[in-house]
Amino acid sequence: MGVSRSIGLSTFVLLFAFFMMHVDAFYSDTQTCTNRKSRCFLKKIQCPHECPLKSPSNPKDKVCYLDCDSPMCKASCKSRKPNCNGRGSACLDPRFVGADGIVFYFHGRRDEHFSLVSDVNLQINARFIGLRPAGRPRDYTWIQALGILFDSHKFSVEATPSGIWDDEIDRLKISYDGSELDIPEGHLSTWQDQENQLRIERTSSKNSVLITLPEVAEISVNVVPVTKEDSRIHNYQIPDDDCFAHLEVQFKFYGLSSKVEGVLGRTYQPDFQNPAKPGVAMPVVGGEDKYRTTSLTSADCSVCMFSPAEAFEKEDSVMEYGMLDCTGGANSGNGIVCRR
Repeated sequence: MGVSRSIGLSTFVLLFAFFMMHVDAFYSDTQTCTNRKSRCFLKKIQCPHECPLKSPSNPKDKVCYLDCDSPMCKASCKSRKPNCNGRGSACLDPRFVGADGIVFYFHGRRDEHFSLVSDVNLQINARFIGLRPAGRPRDYTWIQALGILFDSHKFSVEATPSGIWDDEIDRLKISYDGSELDIPEGHLSTWQDQENQLRIERTSSKNSVLITLPEVAEISVNVVPVTKEDSRIHNYQIPDDDCFAHLEVQFKFYGLSSKVEGVLGRTYQPDFQNPAKPGVAMPVVGGEDKYRTTSLTSADCSVCMFSPAEAFEKEDSVMEYGMLDCTGGANSGNGIVCRR
């Protein structure tokens, strides 16, 4: 009798696990990579039960995320706001984490613009704000705005000035090709251009967005103030009439070239050697003169590479190659026959 009960219980557990597996599959989303260079191209990947949705209704819930650059075609859970300790992030005054995972600081100068990433098909600049208390040798700076150039388009996202910080006030200003965008407040509120080259989604009701340039980049943006506690700890001497609202950002790039430049972009070069000194509490790197641009949406720094025409020619050649019909053939010698 005891053996029969044991078998029955085991059968029930297996059936319950099987049932729950199908329930999870029913209530969870799938992710699909559309990047043709990915090993996961067009594969439908089920989201894990810990984060079953790509766009959960609760902004505090983690989302289902599929890294198309990973050799493992497996979805994982991810916070929608920038991870300031993750690769490709820029937070604080400003503290960067490069593609190599090494932390470094780039102070730049207040009220000036610097190239964070410059490649043939993408240019990302940052406007720095800041102050220099009496007796200090340099500016304290924060990233106030991003300017993004792609194809023939210009896009910007910035934190608007605020005297006293209020979580209930949206401090995001977003512009596309010279026109300010009105994206209704509210979690999951979205805007997308007609050419499907740019998508903006609010990841909280106010002050946080996810910017997507399909097959080019994903950018998580969050607006935060310099708090009185931060000012006290670091002796910023922030005035009472300005909380220096600024951006926390994290970038995810797809298909950067090996010659990509910029304060952050250069860390994605395959042979990059980080000049930040190991063991130093605040490793500061320079390069202000190399990366300075004349405006938020200019690509005129001395090492800038942005060239939409060159990127278009490269994409066109890839498209032509992608349209070739390459199929196996018994008499082809190497098993491949290519026809247009």
